Amino acid sequence: MYPKKIANDTAEVIQNYLTYQAVRVILDQLSETNPKQAIWLRQYTASHNIQKGELFIEGLMGEDKELVMRILKVREYLASEVMEFMPQMVRHRMSQANVEHRRQLLERLTSSSSVSSTSCESENDDSTSNCD
Repeated sequence: MYPKKIANDTAEVIQNYLTYQAVRVILDQLSETNPKQAIWLRQYTASHNIQKGELFIEGLMGEDKELVMRILKVREYLASEVMEFMPQMVRHRMSQANVEHRRQLLERLTSSSSVSSTSCESENDDSTSNCD
């Protein structure tokens, strides 16, 4: 296990996601204040891969530096607001999900073993076969 690499990869995914969310926020704002620019940005995002946030921003720099600055400000704001809650929230959600998955797994295991033992009992009643 490589915790530092996993942490680095996770940070990159979060950074890309916050870039995506910043673009969505700006699109919503522009839809109300500057519909023409909102249409342009929507078309730009449709034709450029926003999943790689840094590459997306680098490409946008050649098109509209003002929008780039706006995206950078919004994603930095989102990061400061969101990251405060992330560690505790991720641990809690992961713990809750693990408990639920373990419960479902236990239910499946117990229902499988009770079904197989029930079929063994009925086979033992009908013939001399042995399920052991």
